[in-house]
Amino acid sequence: MSPVCQILIRTISSISATLITATAGTCYGWPSPTLSYLTSADSTIPTTSDEGSWIVSIMILCSALTPVPSAYFADRFGRKTTLLLGAVPFILGWMLVIFAKSVTMLYVARMFSGLGYGIVYTVAPMYTGEIATNEVRGALSTLITLMNKVGILAQYCIGPYVSMQTLAGINLILPISFVITFIFLPESPYYYLKFERSERAERSLRNLRSGDIRTELKNIELNVQEDMKNRGSWGDLLTEATNRKAMWITLGVFTVQQLCGSAAVVAYAQVIFNATTGGGTSNTSAINSTLNATDSPKAILPHQESIILGCVQVATCVLSVCLVDRVGRKPLLVLSALGVGLMNGTIGTYFFFDITNKASVANLYWLPLAALLVYIVCYAIGLSTVPYVIIGEMFPTNVKLYASCIAHIYTGVVKDAYEIYTVFWGFSLFSLLGLVFMLVVLPETKGKSFACIQAELKREVARDNAKKLATVEY
Repeated sequence: MSPVCQILIRTISSISATLITATAGTCYGWPSPTLSYLTSADSTIPTTSDEGSWIVSIMILCSALTPVPSAYFADRFGRKTTLLLGAVPFILGWMLVIFAKSVTMLYVARMFSGLGYGIVYTVAPMYTGEIATNEVRGALSTLITLMNKVGILAQYCIGPYVSMQTLAGINLILPISFVITFIFLPESPYYYLKFERSERAERSLRNLRSGDIRTELKNIELNVQEDMKNRGSWGDLLTEATNRKAMWITLGVFTVQQLCGSAAVVAYAQVIFNATTGGGTSNTSAINSTLNATDSPKAILPHQESIILGCVQVATCVLSVCLVDRVGRKPLLVLSALGVGLMNGTIGTYFFFDITNKASVANLYWLPLAALLVYIVCYAIGLSTVPYVIIGEMFPTNVKLYASCIAHIYTGVVKDAYEIYTVFWGFSLFSLLGLVFMLVVLPETKGKSFACIQAELKREVARDNAKKLATVEY
């Protein structure tokens, strides 16, 4: 097989494997162009503002229900099988939207979407991490986030120009396409070796690689055998020192991801865009009305704003995919945390002076928009993408799915509990604290095998224990 054919096959396989996360992205972005229609006088399904809020939030709430069962299914029946089953809730959800006649049907549709969302983000990082080579594992894992952003951007670009049913029909194509293409991809060789199915593992790896695979297969087999000396359980995440260290690192990174205020910054995007047109920021209702009916030639309509932000996110995620295996995980996360911290501080300071001394920032109306765009670039290049690489790399085979499950649920809890109530300066502080955390604690995993990463964690734990012992003896 020629090198060109090998690259083509790997590219197609990677896109197919992450197509389900693009489907998740369509569900996440769907309310943006749809809610304005549902709550309008022209809606065929009259919807109140409170009902609209539930349409948005019910998906996130239901996404916390499936990580635990999906972790069990992926461990028992395989990563591939579980991801294929994960497409079913998405298909049902979009079909319900197409035929929806009431808000209740939309609730049920969003519930199904949430169930699928929880499955995807529990299992997909594991599957992509296990089928990739050490050299491209980071790029393939960050492709998960990139495809999610593509799905969101598709809603921003298509949604304002088609009906709700047509948009749902277009979105339905993605999970069906995923099933049709993904069914031909192999299962993870790690899963087969976990149950001592060596022949199937070899066949799976041969479909994923070219040339002699015997050395890699032997290394994977030894790694899995070492991991599976302990069959693995939820308790092992806390009782095993290396798992405990990996868990705190992973949860720490996801804490920084959520408390840097990414969703809040995007939620305030309309305020920031209005400030750029010179409209001020002191009265939110006035801002919204100005955005909806302004005569200013510089005004940007909300859906145009969303498209701009979505394009910036996708472009930066592409850059992250290209850099994560060249530059490394840690440098991207550190740069990302530094950038979002500074931009949060900049936006917060601008709004402070805009309220207390408007004349002092009258000529700086462009600053919040510039800070917003830089923020999105910094967030997308590291904190948005790299944490999903870390989930797939930091844990041994026997507890990897349990860790992914906890990380997914934990992310949702942190996001719902703090995001709304934290101001930009608070986000800035959390981002800069996260920068220090990652500089001190986070190991670099670029180009390293799973066995090498586990060995490094064990050395760090042994070093920590030696320091504690020396302190006690002293």
